[in-house]
Amino acid sequence: MADYDVDLFTIGAGSGGVAASRRAGSYGAKVAIAESVRVGGTCVLRGCVPKKLLVYGAEFADAFEDAAGYGWSLGERRFDWPRLIAAKDKELDRLNGIYINMLNASKVQIIDAHARVVDPHTVEVAGRRVTAANILVATGGRPELPKIPGIEHAITSNEALDLRELPKRILIVGGGYIAVEFAGIFRLLGVDVTIMIRGDRILRGFDEDIRTVLSEELQSRGIAIHPRTEITRIDRTPEGLMACTKAGTKLAVDEILYATGRRPNTETLGLAEVGVQLNKAGAVAVDEGSRTTVPSIYAVGDVTDRLNLTPVAIAEGRAVVETLFNDNPMTVDHRNVASAVFSQPTVGTVGLTEEAARQTHGMIDIYRARFRPMKNTLSGRSERTMMKLVVDRKTDRVLGCHMVGRDAAEIIQGIAIAITCGATKKQFDRTIGIHPTAAEEFVTMRDKVPEPDAQAAE
Repeated sequence: MADYDVDLFTIGAGSGGVAASRRAGSYGAKVAIAESVRVGGTCVLRGCVPKKLLVYGAEFADAFEDAAGYGWSLGERRFDWPRLIAAKDKELDRLNGIYINMLNASKVQIIDAHARVVDPHTVEVAGRRVTAANILVATGGRPELPKIPGIEHAITSNEALDLRELPKRILIVGGGYIAVEFAGIFRLLGVDVTIMIRGDRILRGFDEDIRTVLSEELQSRGIAIHPRTEITRIDRTPEGLMACTKAGTKLAVDEILYATGRRPNTETLGLAEVGVQLNKAGAVAVDEGSRTTVPSIYAVGDVTDRLNLTPVAIAEGRAVVETLFNDNPMTVDHRNVASAVFSQPTVGTVGLTEEAARQTHGMIDIYRARFRPMKNTLSGRSERTMMKLVVDRKTDRVLGCHMVGRDAAEIIQGIAIAITCGATKKQFDRTIGIHPTAAEEFVTMRDKVPEPDAQAAE
């Protein structure tokens, strides 16, 4: 066997890379990890964690407003954006330190530099070359901006997390989960929010009922949604940033946030030069074991553009390490992975959408409930919850669960276990609910939604 400097060299110290490196170290492997920015990656430093902290901060606006209905008298309220950002940054510093300590505890060598693959077993980093039995690419992705005049005036989700002051007006371009989450944050904090999308509705790829219900709820909060709209240029004017559309309309705002997609970080890694196959978007092509077209090189997480979720990246990284260093071959099942959108209200989903289920299973049954949550009765809030089950008519197996409403993410996490285990609608029906909760609705839905043809005939 060849003699290498390390058993595993990981490029990228985000969630997937750190999880893989730590576990490899715990199995006695000699591991090095290179990170050119900061240990923690997108989720901890530029995505899930800081964004969720801003969501928590913004949601106090609803809590204060609802309190009066429950007998509370509140005094003057004032929000301090710089104070929230400072608190967020302090927490990110703490998490960065924890990640570094975890790597050190697993005897993983941390290299604060950009790494580049120069052959199947060699990485160039910090002015030297390191040989490795195996190389793991976990460099994630980054926001992608369109090439239009004036795009330099726009910001991405990265900059949105570090704005020095809260804008009075913001235009969010895009209708994915990042777009609607930031729309909710800014609107709760009193910002005038407009969303522009090229398609007809937000959250493309989600269940149609989720898309419809969330659109209604966002608009009820005062968020303007402009479908089938394309921006052709951005100008800086005395009135602010001017977004000019293909239709000839213009909108003046203080900030323009683009959330129109992300691109894998592969350009400067030297992967194609050593034979690693990349797709048109630059994502690393891998097999079910996360191995690339070069047998000694693996890739996990967003850089592969499979299922871009932090827990998936962690699972993929650990599966690679179990296979390589623990004589325990593993792969990750990317089916039935639960996900959430921390919008206002929250979206939770697991399994197949109604549309996908009809295509893959043919005859299905749909159960759907829409109601005003108990908490909103005294507060007077009009926000409603939607819950939906997608069931295979032939086997009675529940193929998908979808929810829009408060605590949707927490509820769907538990439902995901049942879906993974192949639970049937009859088993859902036999489960006794916890009352009074919104979650009990998932086990009390008895009436099927009429077939689409029958609904159209009514």
